[in-house]
Amino acid sequence: MNFKNFSNLEFLCLLTTCFFIFACHHKNSESKHKNQSFPNIMIFMGDDMNWNDCEPYGNSVIKTPNIQKLANEGISFDNMFTSTAMCAPSRQQLMTGLYPIRSGAFPNHSEVYKGVKSFAHHFGDMGYEVALIGKKHYGPSDSFPINYLGGVQHDTGNDGDDIDLDKIKPIVFGDKPFFLIIAQNQPHSPWNRVNSDQYKAEDLTIPEYMVDSPLTRSHLSSYYNEITYMDSLLGKTLNIIDKAEKTNNTISIFTSEQGYSFPYGKWTCYDLGLKTAFIVKWPGKIEPNTRNKATTQYVDIVPTLLDAVGKNPMYFDTGIPDASGNKNFDGKSFYSAMKGDTQKHRDYTYGVHTTRGVINGSESYPIRSVRSNRYKYIQNLSYDNFFYNILTAKDKQRSISLLYQSWIENAQNEDELNWVNHYKKRPFEELYDLENDPHERNNLANHTEYLAIKKSLEAQLQSWMNQQGDLGIDSEMKAISRQNRTGKGEWYSYIQKLKSKI
Repeated sequence: MNFKNFSNLEFLCLLTTCFFIFACHHKNSESKHKNQSFPNIMIFMGDDMNWNDCEPYGNSVIKTPNIQKLANEGISFDNMFTSTAMCAPSRQQLMTGLYPIRSGAFPNHSEVYKGVKSFAHHFGDMGYEVALIGKKHYGPSDSFPINYLGGVQHDTGNDGDDIDLDKIKPIVFGDKPFFLIIAQNQPHSPWNRVNSDQYKAEDLTIPEYMVDSPLTRSHLSSYYNEITYMDSLLGKTLNIIDKAEKTNNTISIFTSEQGYSFPYGKWTCYDLGLKTAFIVKWPGKIEPNTRNKATTQYVDIVPTLLDAVGKNPMYFDTGIPDASGNKNFDGKSFYSAMKGDTQKHRDYTYGVHTTRGVINGSESYPIRSVRSNRYKYIQNLSYDNFFYNILTAKDKQRSISLLYQSWIENAQNEDELNWVNHYKKRPFEELYDLENDPHERNNLANHTEYLAIKKSLEAQLQSWMNQQGDLGIDSEMKAISRQNRTGKGEWYSYIQKLKSKI
């Protein structure tokens, strides 16, 4: 354009028009994204998935391309732990930043005490749209003011997805920053989304911490299929965020919850139960394709995300005090580790498990544990009792209940049989050197050369229990009063049904 042919008046008019158009565009753009100074947050949860059953954690058999892509573009944490290897306690500790005994959500299918605040309060007060699709496993509603988008609470095995990801689109494409949890059911048993050609049972290599039996192979094949199916749902979720052009301003997280429904996994305080995958992508903020060995725990996640969006987690009220009267989080931010500034966070992680009220569970078998970077110390507080759960029930209506019996029948030698039997009958104390015994097979609790280590961990565990107001067996006996289940969106008493099973 030749500006020499323009009069001063014409040039002024042109300049004014251009300025007006720019100002209007800027105003509309600013209005559209006025609340987008905060990053979006998306947490995708596997359900009953062992931490190392995906490609980023060394499994080359199971196809998980979307989890691997997330790891390639973000950071993978090698030592993330939940404190309870059951669904409801795990999810509620992630959402509240509180350990289960303190919050009240320590048996399975339980809810937190009234007055407890969750991430929905903290991020909702900042203007976030807080939403969840799929499996709830939280309550009461006052503690979790979440926009629930629907979904199947337990996998029915019907054709089609048990969550409708189209329902997240209004949230993702909306003007407000979002905190979205994708809580689909896979790979929780029953493993019924099977592609028989994908993982043939006869071709599988059985992990050394399992007993090779036909039922083990059959279950593993189905379980692996469900992981790959779950991975496809993660891919669909990330694609929706990408189409909304929100990827660069979204903290995208994948976590595997607690361990799988095999012996020594879920329902225990062993690493196969408590350790979880945790991968975070945040373009421009987190270095891609990195790993971090810092020891972290589920209660640390909400404080970390608050820190990441510029809020000091020390100033947030959880709604319930610990035994010392402190209302702050049990967790602490590992944002510096997420940024790659450090490879250290916690010296210890803690575990708690109750069987009272669990379907086919022992009347009382409380378990407590503490883990350093190298050693695991466990107390089985009612060790004179037998440890029971759905795996040991011999329930012919549930194929998973026949798995443990198949391990007894197929044990290859006396050592393996003793290890299988140890699942049901354990000593008061267990101590494991995780560096030399990662599968926790060799109990060192009675070895005199480890006495000092055992005493130190015992003291650490007792200190934590005191801080939590954990009375051990006395707390265990209150478990049924804490236990509820959902039905048609409402909470109802499950006590009598539980009593009939124990």
